[in-house]
Amino acid sequence: MGERFELQTADAAGRIGELTVPRAGVTVETPTLLPVINPHLDTIAPRRLADEFGAEALITNAYIFHGSEDYRERALDEGLHDLLDFPGAIMTDSGSFQLAEYGEIDVTTEEILDFQFDIGSDIATPVDIPTEPGVSRETAETELETTQERLELAASIDTGDMLVSAPVQGSTHPDLRERAGAHAAETGLDVFPIGAVVPLLNEYRYADVVDAVAAAKRGLGPAAPVHLFGAGHPMMFALAAALGCDLFDSAAYAIYARDDRYLTVRGTRHLDDLDHLPCSCPICVDHGAAGLRDLPDDRRETALAAHNLHVSFAEIRRIKAAIREGSLLELVDERARSHPAMLDGYRALLDHADQLEREDPSSKGTFFATSAESARRPEVVRHHDRLDRLSVPDALFLTEGPDPPSDEYDDVWRVVPPFGPVPSALSRTYPLTAEVPTRPDRAALEAAARGVSRLVCAHPETTFGLAHRGWPPAILESLPDELALFDGES
Repeated sequence: MGERFELQTADAAGRIGELTVPRAGVTVETPTLLPVINPHLDTIAPRRLADEFGAEALITNAYIFHGSEDYRERALDEGLHDLLDFPGAIMTDSGSFQLAEYGEIDVTTEEILDFQFDIGSDIATPVDIPTEPGVSRETAETELETTQERLELAASIDTGDMLVSAPVQGSTHPDLRERAGAHAAETGLDVFPIGAVVPLLNEYRYADVVDAVAAAKRGLGPAAPVHLFGAGHPMMFALAAALGCDLFDSAAYAIYARDDRYLTVRGTRHLDDLDHLPCSCPICVDHGAAGLRDLPDDRRETALAAHNLHVSFAEIRRIKAAIREGSLLELVDERARSHPAMLDGYRALLDHADQLEREDPSSKGTFFATSAESARRPEVVRHHDRLDRLSVPDALFLTEGPDPPSDEYDDVWRVVPPFGPVPSALSRTYPLTAEVPTRPDRAALEAAARGVSRLVCAHPETTFGLAHRGWPPAILESLPDELALFDGES
């Protein structure tokens, strides 16, 4: 696994990496989007995906080829790369989607892996059991055992230089997801899709998706390349990337286009509801809303699919830029404002701030406090942890601005919501160079108070004073009793 995937740059748990795909002779930069190709539906040609949109990889369904009178023999004779005319990496699914939809398939793990090898797949997938959300623990555990047996079987098969994925199941039981992730990593397989989240995505249960991914990541560890199966809407790419997902597959670009639905990073609109197109991709510039509506059905579908891809790939590029400049969580914060369910997802992400903090770089670009959620970011957690280890004098005055009321204090530290106490020696280090509002919200003040309390409790022998600017009584009551308080606004 470590030889195939190399991390380059990180922000939160998000990262830019390089996935080496030896059978294709390519290295794919992640995060990346794999458009879904159905050989029976000619929406956007694979060659166009590579040449116009910059797709480095795509995904198609080996089970469809396996059962197709039109394509099975051609795939075996020509190989997927020549048949699809695609120069990048090709990943194939095994039929697990059909298993989830229809309840059974007529192929085994050995048969489908052999078939994927024979048709020239670069990244193959065993037949796992995609356990639906909300099933009983007993059902989830039983089906997970079957998936794990099949992963062990897949690991024992000689697949040459074809990579093999190890799907992570476990339904909506976090401990099972974590166990499944640890088992998948132990198999020594190559790519780790987190499966059976599409029903959650379809129901806008983004917080549950976050909890499932976070649990799987705890089991997989930070070195595993993670594929979030079925996460095809650009609205949630940044959230998933911040969790540490590296690969996304999208059938949404084509499925939505068939229904005249127009993707944006803030959601989906029906073409009939748009007078102006909020996008500068070539499709939107060339046609406009009225021009798109006037196209014949087949041309309109293709044009909308192309727009949907432009938006999706642009968001991937935006995420990579944010990771490089250390502003991924600011982008997630911005995307979270597009829908209440996205905000739930962001807040669920911050419930795992301790986990994110372990992978988040200690130094990067400027921290921007842009919302109440900023007070829960990993950088704030890290600073509060660091307060326990700081040396303090016998008497220390903490202040939002006003000077100490007397000279009885040996030193003065600033208090900066949401971080809390900031010693002078650290004031020019990340994240304490943060850009914060001059009118902090309650969440920032509560976080600052937690930082103050942590410092005071860690040093019971020190005399502390705090000058605040009109903090609410409930926040002041949460502070240690031994802390002398001074209202800087009175």
